Amino acid sequence: MSRSIALLSYPDCQLLDVTGPWQVFASANELSGRDLYRLHLAADAPGSVATNSGLPLLADTAWRDLSTLGALDTLIVAGGRGVAAQRQRPELLDVLRSQARQVRRLGSICTGAFLLAESGLLDGYQATTHWRHCTQLANEYPSIEVVPDALYVEYGGRFTSAGVTAGIDLALSLLEADHGSALAGQVARELVLFLRRPGGQSQFSEILATQHRASGALRQLLDRLHADPSAPHRLEELAESIGVTPRHLSRLFRQQLATTPGTYLTRLRLEQARLALVVSERPPPLERLARQWQLGGAEQLRRLFQRHYGISPSLYYQRFGPTAQAIVSAATTHSASNGR
Repeated sequence: MSRSIALLSYPDCQLLDVTGPWQVFASANELSGRDLYRLHLAADAPGSVATNSGLPLLADTAWRDLSTLGALDTLIVAGGRGVAAQRQRPELLDVLRSQARQVRRLGSICTGAFLLAESGLLDGYQATTHWRHCTQLANEYPSIEVVPDALYVEYGGRFTSAGVTAGIDLALSLLEADHGSALAGQVARELVLFLRRPGGQSQFSEILATQHRASGALRQLLDRLHADPSAPHRLEELAESIGVTPRHLSRLFRQQLATTPGTYLTRLRLEQARLALVVSERPPPLERLARQWQLGGAEQLRRLFQRHYGISPSLYYQRFGPTAQAIVSAATTHSASNGR
């Protein structure tokens, strides 16, 4: 059975929002030796589409003509800064509403969720988007239950994903639901990716946000901390490594990152402990985890989890550990098979 998948592009869309998922499905075709997916790129009209990177894409169909492609199985909307202009186009919103009644799966990558939201297609649903825009999505569309830390969310046949590369995670999950974990795993290995990436968006938002805000010597110091969070990292030694006094280093952290060196390092270590927790086949002893990442003892680690994630380590493992991921994968596969 060959499934028809269309990705919706527009001027100033994010290049990887299109090419990332596209490559997953194209690789599935190549590695299986079968035409599992027929891929289409939709835009205002067939022809060149300027992405926000400057590299153009080549659309083969107009979104107005999606209905002429036959039974479209899946429609995925790309994100990017150009989505703001697309939200103001009633005809496009009407086409999305019409397609939502016909396709088996409707999804978005990154800020493409705003286009689905403007169409009313996420009202009453759970959804996510790029971590930087989750608050905006929740504020502008209060009828949507925004899940800020998810890499992707499936809810009632609507699929939304976090920023950029999370679209690849979503595509792999769709492939797995369609054709099983063996082929999805083969594609993931071919593309040198996790089949199911551990953790959520916050592991990336913390790093990306700080690297964006920090500059000069502090940026170099952050690279050192991120490379080895569990090292002792005494304040005096850190300051000396970039040729400043401990007092001046603390001032740089406050000015550029609005935090202190100690608080920043604790949060970074906590992120590593969280990642170690969710990839473990069995829950590791908290005392050992705390000792490994220089976070005091088990009780201190529990308090840190509760303060930063609003949940205990044990409950976090139950929700996001390998067993929970397997349950979600099975549920998605069951949902997809029922929708055929």
